[in-house]
Amino acid sequence: MDKSPLVSVVVPVYNMEAFLPETLDSILASDYPNFEVVVVDDGSKDASYRIACDYAKKDQRVRAYTQPNGGACAARNQAVRLAKGEFILPFDADDKMSETFVSDAVHVILSDMKIKAVCPRAEYFGNRKGEWKLPPFSRKLLARKNMIPICALYRKSDWERVGGYDKHIVAREDWAFWIAMLKDGGKVVALSRVSVYYRVRTGSKRVSDRSLKRKLIDALNARHPEFFERELGGPLHYCRSWSVLLNRIYRLFHPRKIYVASDFCTLTDYVKALPALFKYDYGTVIYKGRNELREMDWHGTKVVVKSFRVPNLINRIAYGVFRSSKAQRSFEYAEMLRREGIGSPAPVAYYTERNGLLFTHSYYACLKSECPYSYVNLMRGDFPGQEEVLRAIARTTAALHEKGYLHKDYSRGNILFRRTDKGVEVEIIDLNRIRFRAVDMEEGCRNFERLPGTPEMFAILADEYAKARGFDANECLKLILKYNNAHI
Repeated sequence: MDKSPLVSVVVPVYNMEAFLPETLDSILASDYPNFEVVVVDDGSKDASYRIACDYAKKDQRVRAYTQPNGGACAARNQAVRLAKGEFILPFDADDKMSETFVSDAVHVILSDMKIKAVCPRAEYFGNRKGEWKLPPFSRKLLARKNMIPICALYRKSDWERVGGYDKHIVAREDWAFWIAMLKDGGKVVALSRVSVYYRVRTGSKRVSDRSLKRKLIDALNARHPEFFERELGGPLHYCRSWSVLLNRIYRLFHPRKIYVASDFCTLTDYVKALPALFKYDYGTVIYKGRNELREMDWHGTKVVVKSFRVPNLINRIAYGVFRSSKAQRSFEYAEMLRREGIGSPAPVAYYTERNGLLFTHSYYACLKSECPYSYVNLMRGDFPGQEEVLRAIARTTAALHEKGYLHKDYSRGNILFRRTDKGVEVEIIDLNRIRFRAVDMEEGCRNFERLPGTPEMFAILADEYAKARGFDANECLKLILKYNNAHI
């Protein structure tokens, strides 16, 4: 039994009756011992599907399917879904391949797991003659140019990893696919001998796609902002070859300050791309008001990012020249609390930007908290273990005050908690308004004023807070009730 891995040659077809037989004949002449041909007709109006079915009847290596017209991307994705092979080789329905192409490509890709794609050496035929000369692969060039032909061998597992060909890309969906597959690493190898014959004809998709250039570039920037940030220093521009220079000029007039915690240095590209991530609505909105919070997945790391609104003119000058931004303070205060053993989600990074001397954008990113509850949940009278949670919150509040930290936005949504094997764990968020000073009993009790509750809840908070700080519990309760406009 042949142990060569199965290769699936996937062929999307739309109105190709004049060329499809020649293409299929060239594929079936391959000297590779273990391959299948998956043809998906995309609602052709000619005899393309009938021709594919005829080939399937004659050769068991061919399977033919049809679907309503959805475009080349949809047909190619469907063909890959139906494919049974470990390796995928997309092939256009009007091109031809050499009999050694599949064998050569499989031999190369099996030699190194880091190889993600094997490209053919190609020649034009039809309305154009000569060799299709492609430059050596580099990610920086891939960011500016579609430099890998669609007919390159790759692993099906990589197609699954990146979610297939992006159906939202209006043209050159193969370019978007290669970016998604290769932006985080991997090698691309080109074969040394001619393996593919690329037909050039009037009205081909490659020619018609040129009119969609602007839409394509907009879509690529929206899908892969961190990739373009790393390779081009900013977005891909319509004048693609000028992108690096244009981004450098922009940065001269819009300087930024970026800090990424050492544990998260692999996420730096995402941090640099934060303005674009918000511009293109990346992630899930948690809150949108004066500021905006989004949950994002950065290469498998779940983060929450806060985008602070642009301040008024006076503060734009102050933050641009004299003061630390709210984003920077949020990061530094989270580090400070964690050093003191007070819970807060791990800070990941902050980003600030100026337009000249005027402050504009700022962002703070932290790990998504593992706490599923906030103080809001305690307003349910039947919340399980309410007293235990309230006492944990009171001890955390006391620890803040004992260290001289006064949270000026100590509200129901900024106190998170969860149960662990060691008890109730509390985390404090939204830290940019912490003030540093000695916190006496009255000011400490007043800090509970934005927490709603019943007298019974306040009695528990007061009792545990007083124990932790050595105060009189009755006096603490009176003060908490006073500042909450409640009565005993």
